[in-house]
Amino acid sequence: MARLFGTDGVRGLANDELGPELALAVAGAAARVLAEHDGTARPVALVGRDPRASGEMLDAAVTAGLASAGADVVRVGVLPTPGVAHLVRELGADFGVMISASHNPMPDNGIKLFAAGGHKLPDAVEDEITARLGEHAARPTGARIGRVRDLADAGDRYVEHVVAATPNPLRGLRVVVDCANGAASAVAPEAYRRAGAEVVALHASPDGLNINDGCGSTHLEGLRKAVVEHEADLGVAHDGDADRCLAVDATGEVVDGDQIMAVLALALRDAGELIEDTLVATVMSNLGLHLAMREHGVTLHTTAVGDRYVLEALRTGGWSIGGEQSGHVVLPGYATTGDGTLTALRLMARMAATGDGLAELSSVVSRLPQVLVNVRVTDRTAVSTAPTVLAAVAAAQASLGAHGRVLLRPSGTEQLVRVMVEALTQGVADEVAHRIAAIVAAVG
Repeated sequence: MARLFGTDGVRGLANDELGPELALAVAGAAARVLAEHDGTARPVALVGRDPRASGEMLDAAVTAGLASAGADVVRVGVLPTPGVAHLVRELGADFGVMISASHNPMPDNGIKLFAAGGHKLPDAVEDEITARLGEHAARPTGARIGRVRDLADAGDRYVEHVVAATPNPLRGLRVVVDCANGAASAVAPEAYRRAGAEVVALHASPDGLNINDGCGSTHLEGLRKAVVEHEADLGVAHDGDADRCLAVDATGEVVDGDQIMAVLALALRDAGELIEDTLVATVMSNLGLHLAMREHGVTLHTTAVGDRYVLEALRTGGWSIGGEQSGHVVLPGYATTGDGTLTALRLMARMAATGDGLAELSSVVSRLPQVLVNVRVTDRTAVSTAPTVLAAVAAAQASLGAHGRVLLRPSGTEQLVRVMVEALTQGVADEVAHRIAAIVAAVG
């Protein structure tokens, strides 16, 4: 049986795979398990969401599940995932729940859980919650039923936090921000303005249905055009729950997560804050990042794909920055999870402090041509370990030798197998990736 929790919580088609019944059950089980782990008689839980329409339904179900298990609920409304994590820590809550499917299309939704301190739950705790979904636990009655209240200033608290973590003013910078009609729509433009930048906001009018719809970090075309039209210094794009950030330089060229991490790692090193001169990244990061960090004397520690694994490495090693090529960047000194708004603020602060454009700063990484092909399958785990597929990957890697790389992995959230190939030329990368993808599709 596949795990209920993927690499980033429970996720699926809202009101189908993820209905109110499951949301209520997960919330109730989580309240019981986490209260037992912490020895808390009456836990306090924060609940936030992104603006997709199904979030209203799931918010109600999660709140009911928590209160019925005896947890007091603080609802923070529409807020980025890192905002929920931050407030769990700031308010001393016992845990937090974020209702979001991140960059997924509007019909999907998801449930992410945070432990005390705003940290993501270990796999073992998620498995314990899953195992207790069907139990018939005694429910509190009378005064022991959980109470529910709203935190009206949640957005302001989060904005104050990320602006305070910005090391210098952003005066003189003009930024275009694509909010993906998501959770960043109110807070990200406000944070950038308070930090001193001139802001042009795109896709910042969520209606519950337009989240990630042709916009945000997975659709950069409009942002690239707007940056040039507005003669901006840069553009930044968030996903639906604003835990990631991609960028565009003044010419409209995309600056990915690898390049952003390199810029921020070197900024931390120059400030004497890059602990053990180490950057944490996943196996999906481009070989160009490896080469750039080696050239600048920075150790690159690699993990499995998923920000939870980056977070685990950062906590274990005590390091100060890590992230993913997709734009999840974690700065443990300021946040317990990936924070797209904070990332953009720190990136702009580096530009303002050095006087360099984003194109110049990001040129520290020379990316090798990389191709990622997503193949939809019926069983992502079985297909990714099929002998025919593994043999094709091994043969391709042997043909590329030291001048390329092949990575094949099942998605953590969807029935997809991802085929990633890097090579010296785009043509070779394309040919190898699509040849392997065809074999994956035939097996799947």
